[in-house]
Amino acid sequence: MTHTSLNRRSILTAAGLSLPGLALLSKTAWAQDAQPEAGPFRFKAGNGEEVDAERGFFEVPEDRRVPGSRRIRIGYVRFASTAKNPGPPIIYLAGGPGGSGPRTAMGPRFPIFMALREVADVIALDQRGVGMSNHIPERETSTPYPAMTHAAVSAWYREETQKAWVDLKRAGVAIAGYNTEQNADDIEDLRRHLGVDKVNLWGISYGTHLALSVLKRHPNSIGRVALASLEGQDQTVKRPAHIDMFLDRVDHLMGQDPAVRAAIPNMPALMRRVHERLEANPATVTFAGENGPIDVQVGGFGVQLLASALVANPPQLSMLPGIYLKLDAGDTDSLASIIPPPHRYFGVSGMSTTMDMASGVSPERLALITREAKTAVLGDAFNLPMPHLVGAIPGVDLGEDFRQPIRIETPALLVAGSLDGRTPLEEQAEVVAQFQNKTQVLVENAGHNVFEAHPEVQPLLVKFFSEQPVSDTKLVLPPPTFPVA
Repeated sequence: MTHTSLNRRSILTAAGLSLPGLALLSKTAWAQDAQPEAGPFRFKAGNGEEVDAERGFFEVPEDRRVPGSRRIRIGYVRFASTAKNPGPPIIYLAGGPGGSGPRTAMGPRFPIFMALREVADVIALDQRGVGMSNHIPERETSTPYPAMTHAAVSAWYREETQKAWVDLKRAGVAIAGYNTEQNADDIEDLRRHLGVDKVNLWGISYGTHLALSVLKRHPNSIGRVALASLEGQDQTVKRPAHIDMFLDRVDHLMGQDPAVRAAIPNMPALMRRVHERLEANPATVTFAGENGPIDVQVGGFGVQLLASALVANPPQLSMLPGIYLKLDAGDTDSLASIIPPPHRYFGVSGMSTTMDMASGVSPERLALITREAKTAVLGDAFNLPMPHLVGAIPGVDLGEDFRQPIRIETPALLVAGSLDGRTPLEEQAEVVAQFQNKTQVLVENAGHNVFEAHPEVQPLLVKFFSEQPVSDTKLVLPPPTFPVA
């Protein structure tokens, strides 16, 4: 559905802190060519490099479960292989949900897209509801902006989501079709469209969640998979206790610097203190609105949302101590330069919310998360819009069979960063256990965007997709620093 964009991705993007390769598609960027034509064109990366590419399309039902559902066009960019005898096409599955394959190829992963051409055609896919595959009309929010407290944001999100659902159904959009099972079936239709027996998958974050669904629904169509920052079938909502474990590791790392330890004896304790004080007494922060200054009440939940956005990767993670020290000293005005103004994050775009609602959360996991969130540093802010939207739209949840783990025999290269605060190692371990034929790569001190974090990851991907032997590998990056002055 149209995606109410108050979440970790929108905060990063709007605040100018967008993570490489994770930015959501902007309708004024890749999608500015409203109806691009199929065929060859010159693809231009963000670094100015250009390469020959081909734009392609195929059609699928918007909701295969509904007889006569309208057909929508799914777009992709193909980078032709340089190999004499190419292997199965490699399909890139972007994260998010809501990330764009072509947009990702424009960013820091561009060299990896190019290197993988040594093996096969590389397909940068725009998943349904994104970029060239977006058939969801724009919709303006109609609910006044809330205070950034837990109760206010949760209520706003549910109300606006329910209104959007009604409006989109009236507009003829089969909005319930924007789920991971339909997305997975699109991959199978793409394979048929390409005219090949098998394809290989290369994905990150939500892209791994999607890959798991493809492996479950179409196992014989997949040759091998290279996946990073794993998100399991029942991990749309991350466990708050696992986020606390990650923050404890960060605190230990901060303790290696005597100056940082002197300024912050215990980082989780500092964060809790700030959250509790602001949630009890929200601060009035003046932002530069579209039509002049606008005052917003920012509670502890608003700061938890900000922190949730910043923990994914070390460059942003390193900002946390300085932010919290200012807030602890009463400098809440500093939030105006970090959190974007309301019109930049209270908006609608993409298909993300529907995908998350449909993947849902099992009752057992939800009960566990609810208990853990009561005492966790980031509460349940980390997972917004879930579980806040559980039950908001009856019938959208894909159910328990979708969330069940599977035994996977497909050859897999699994890549992780030790400082990934978005999908912590504790979460990823539950997914790793499903793979029976796996090779693991750990990049010490890398974050969520691990593919481009270390130069040795790229050649390992090329070797893996070339079906050359790859051993379990540990790569090391310098640890992040934590300025406190």
